[in-house]
Amino acid sequence: MFVVTVTYTAPLTEVDQWRPAHGDWLKDLIARRLLLVAGRRVPLTGGVYLVPDMPAEELDRILATDPYVVNDVATHGVVEFTPLLAAAGLESLKV
Repeated sequence: MFVVTVTYTAPLTEVDQWRPAHGDWLKDLIARRLLLVAGRRVPLTGGVYLVPDMPAEELDRILATDPYVVNDVATHGVVEFTPLLAAAGLESLKV
């Protein structure tokens, strides 16, 4: 499993023009269960995603298609981890 952080590298006025396309991209990934959770960082300097287990190379390919990355207004940071404990109702996330 992965935690992906998104960091804006451009002013919000530039990021905002790509927000609709980015939102559609996220919705498509969630519908295909290639992304489990997505949200904004507070304060609004980027976002955070929770990604299910997959080969790291596949995740890299997916992230490269993010409209924010394609249009050079954000970067991604990726942390891989093994979920060992989970709250009730989220047990399916554990290894």
